[in-house]
Amino acid sequence: MKSILKGIKRLANYGIILIGFNLFVGCSSPYEPTELSTIEFELDTRMSMDGNGYYHLTLDTTKWQTPHRLSGHVYRDGKPMNILKFGWGSNHYWIIGDDFGYFVANTGLTDNGTYIGYDTTYVDWFEGYTVPIVNGSSYSNESGEVNTMMAPTRNMKGDTATIFYGWYDDWKDEEIIGEFYVIFD
Repeated sequence: MKSILKGIKRLANYGIILIGFNLFVGCSSPYEPTELSTIEFELDTRMSMDGNGYYHLTLDTTKWQTPHRLSGHVYRDGKPMNILKFGWGSNHYWIIGDDFGYFVANTGLTDNGTYIGYDTTYVDWFEGYTVPIVNGSSYSNESGEVNTMMAPTRNMKGDTATIFYGWYDDWKDEEIIGEFYVIFD
């Protein structure tokens, strides 16, 4: 009986010590909350910039579109950000007409392995579809690099397009949107 009472007394003493320790430690914190740093974005358009801050892209007028990659890097506290979703857009787009393209249905092979095509099907089911010149979204990789493609059409030569980009910083609960301008030469 004495050993049981001694054990209960020992547990009670430990409990009081733990409660006192928790009150002492739990009431104050030596750490102040730190301000979260913002995400930094370094744009790399792979184009030359004029004195007015406009980028220039020379269009290949022998083709319908001129594909061009837009890139950048995102960092927080100097460290690359992995898997940050970017949104991209532009004020320029084009509309598909009835001469978009065609498929040739290859129906078989000859004895020497050459495809034989007897039927041509024209692509006309996209007629009237609006096509943006910039892909709408992309994600940063583990190096913080983010990429998207832009493909203006040859009839945009001489135009100035506004390219928009942005992301949502869920740590700071804020949306960041930027823009730059491209003249199609």
